[in-house]
Amino acid sequence: MSNTNYVFVIDTNKKPLQPCKPSVARRLLNSGLAAVWRRFPFTLILKKAVETVAKTTLTLKIDPGSKFTGMALLEGNKVIWMLEIQHRGSLISEKLSKRSQRRRARRTKNLRYRKPGLPNKKKPTGWLAPSLIHRVETTMTWVKRLIKFCPIESISMELVRFDTQLIQNPEISGTEYQQGELAGYELREYLLEKWHRKCAYCGKTDTPLQVEHIYPKSKGGSDRASNLTLACTKCNQAKGNQDVKDFLSGQPELLKRIGNQAKAPLKDAAAVNSTKWKLFNTLKTMGLEVETASGGRTKFNRIKQELPKAHCIDAACVGVVDKLNFQTRQAILAICKGQGGRQKAAVNKYGYPIRYNPLKPIKGWNSGDLALNIETGQVGRVNPRSKSNSFNFTVPGQKAKSVHVSKLKVVHKKDGYTYTFCPHLCINVEENAV
Repeated sequence: MSNTNYVFVIDTNKKPLQPCKPSVARRLLNSGLAAVWRRFPFTLILKKAVETVAKTTLTLKIDPGSKFTGMALLEGNKVIWMLEIQHRGSLISEKLSKRSQRRRARRTKNLRYRKPGLPNKKKPTGWLAPSLIHRVETTMTWVKRLIKFCPIESISMELVRFDTQLIQNPEISGTEYQQGELAGYELREYLLEKWHRKCAYCGKTDTPLQVEHIYPKSKGGSDRASNLTLACTKCNQAKGNQDVKDFLSGQPELLKRIGNQAKAPLKDAAAVNSTKWKLFNTLKTMGLEVETASGGRTKFNRIKQELPKAHCIDAACVGVVDKLNFQTRQAILAICKGQGGRQKAAVNKYGYPIRYNPLKPIKGWNSGDLALNIETGQVGRVNPRSKSNSFNFTVPGQKAKSVHVSKLKVVHKKDGYTYTFCPHLCINVEENAV
């Protein structure tokens, strides 16, 4: 198994070709037949056009999430490329909230009066909050990018996290999977998300958890999800068939918290599900076949093959899969950083400007560009200065240094992300791969 992902290849006319192994890419570079076109994702461009291309089936699988989105590229049952996207939706929501507070404060302070906006603005049908639409747009950015670099024929995505109809009525029939093993995975995955993957009574994590009735079934309790929780073996045995009020009679605060959490809807899952439908409808406009599946099936496939928990591995397990064959044990982690602010001047607490921000780019450089230090051979992040020819140069794990611009060579232009790798996959995938 290779330590790295497969390498994307395009010909001199920028036509996407079949991804190749790292060893093949190395030979192409050493022989001068290709050059580096892009660093992230690593892509080569051939120095000649390719007329005939061997027809292969590549499937892009997506596991959307609220904080992370996993992607995996499969050739049949072979996983050849993996990616995890770290979203910044919470940061967007926080910044919008601060902006709203500042605008509201300006109306109450001793400042020039500003009339409030007219209350006639109507949100269009299908509107999503900026923190939610960010997840859709970021995912689509990478889907379009991958389609440009490799011949993808179909897309498979996790559309709903839970089968809510099956959760509310476990005896429902009509399809084969609802009568089999998958039914328990739908409900269990829902409860794991709702109760934060820990025992509801003692708070233990990283321990086997059992589905437990808050109000005992023997005393009239139902099988609905609002009456179910998760408990470790010790707490489950200690509670037995007691009423939860009797079991927690000496802990009124814990009893109140469990009661409130049992009735509360899963807001994060609802928000993610709304973005998934938007993502699904947007993916259909790409002209590719789009397959959908539930999160319960994804977890069933992952546990059945004894694979570790990771967003990119979950993506590979989306839909109907056979035994997966991992050709790589490394995944790219793309962290969303945005394109920078447009604030022309930094202000103090009274609102007066204390310095003016220079226009970008500065001497052809932007903050966040990756560069190669010609003297040391190190690759780091550049932070340019407008009044000096020496820029801040930061290598991961080291302090920033001042380096003259003539000693820096562009490696990768800023595109709104910072890149690293997921080190936790290197050992686990290797141990569980076929």
